[in-house]
Amino acid sequence: MPSVVARNDLFRGLQTARNRLEYLTANDWALIADKSQILTFRNDDVIIQAGLRPRHLIFILSGKARVEAAPGMKLAEVSEGDICGEMSFLEDSVASARVVAESVVETLAIDWTALHQLFELYPHLGSRFFRSLALNLSRRLRKQLSRS
Repeated sequence: MPSVVARNDLFRGLQTARNRLEYLTANDWALIADKSQILTFRNDDVIIQAGLRPRHLIFILSGKARVEAAPGMKLAEVSEGDICGEMSFLEDSVASARVVAESVVETLAIDWTALHQLFELYPHLGSRFFRSLALNLSRRLRKQLSRS
């Protein structure tokens, strides 16, 4: 487990990453960090399995992974600052795609239950979190539509 200083450096990186949850404050990240764990995946490890219900929301700290509709059918790529499993989290359902590491991928994982508990304790955190997530999903949709 990384030291507190190392974890704080990772979270600072997330705050400045291109797809960060931009409405979250440094205090919000500290609350999330306190309930999270760092997970490392190696090349070709499955981070999220399609058809199964994830238990964690995943933030990519470093490395690259591919999002697949089916094995070998790449939909997108995720890297530092990206979030995985947010659709399942929002819908409280199974994953619609799988996420597979394309290198060593370091992630920050927070259990859905722990995240919901934080939202109950800190409603403004929940508001900022969902607003940020909505903005990320909207940007992703616009990007996909511009490719069509």
